[in-house]
Amino acid sequence: MSHSGEQHQRPGHYGYVGFATLPNQVHRKTVKKGFTFTLIVAGESGLGKSTLINSLFLTDLYKDRKVLNAEERISRTVAIIKHTVGIEEKGVKLRLTIIDTPGFGDAVNNTESWRHIDDYIDQQFEQYFRDESGLNRRNIQDNRVHCCLYFISPFGHGLRPLDVDCMRALHEKVNIIPVLAKADSLTPAEVCRKKMKEIKQFGINIYQFPECDSDEDEDFKTQEQILKNSIPFAVIGSNVQVESKGRKFRGRVYPWGVVEVENPAHSDFLLLRNMLVRTHMQDLKDVTREIHYENYRAQCIQNMTRMVVLERKRRWVELRKMQEVLERIQEQMQHSHRSGC
Repeated sequence: MSHSGEQHQRPGHYGYVGFATLPNQVHRKTVKKGFTFTLIVAGESGLGKSTLINSLFLTDLYKDRKVLNAEERISRTVAIIKHTVGIEEKGVKLRLTIIDTPGFGDAVNNTESWRHIDDYIDQQFEQYFRDESGLNRRNIQDNRVHCCLYFISPFGHGLRPLDVDCMRALHEKVNIIPVLAKADSLTPAEVCRKKMKEIKQFGINIYQFPECDSDEDEDFKTQEQILKNSIPFAVIGSNVQVESKGRKFRGRVYPWGVVEVENPAHSDFLLLRNMLVRTHMQDLKDVTREIHYENYRAQCIQNMTRMVVLERKRRWVELRKMQEVLERIQEQMQHSHRSGC
């Protein structure tokens, strides 16, 4: 059999080994195992978070939700609520987990209200680190947070201090994708102004789309550039089917006209959904595993090493003290012996 790099063996050829089927084997095994994806949703109440999530994944995760009045919203603290749903499409299973954060940004004093989200992300990293370091590594359940959809209010001028503080606190731990909520309340010119790179001015590192390879086709490169230019995604959510001019679609009816959720001229909804589900879900998971979790893991190992070193130093100091005490006792005994003589 020739091992020359110039020759390519073909199926049916006498020298064909068969490792070209490896991608198919991996595909079958992965599909059989199923996929997981965890998304955390942050932003103040009333920005349409629940509606958008239901629209994105064509499911109803919030059917038992109780809508609170203003007084109840102000008095409650930030909660972490986990919704898990199994979705199957063309034989591919996805265990989707949505982490909701009711109460975030609703209080009169919102100082460090992001702390609950920060702690939750750390807890998932910690649990995975423990499971990974344990004996039963084969059946680890991955609950690490792969993406944070951060909802920015369309009202007011730019980012609020809470938005800046929260994204800064989380950007080294999770992939942040900013979303401009209720975009139908803004004119096209206002949407353009909101999309100006204010996030970069505050030193916030949001999710970075991977660079295109040189051999990618032009359509793919164009699509990637459109995604990059669309941040933050100006979105509209609706679970209601409306009819207009003989067509049925999800949208919102206003006295002045109809807004279509999936119309690119009205909303970035399709761009966001395609990015999250069709094109970048695996990259979001890869970045979580290879960057955010590895940073956490390295920090844990560094802290553990530091603790071991400190413990060794403490024991050495204790041992040295004991030796000094023994030496003093020996000196006293020798002195007493000489005095007795």
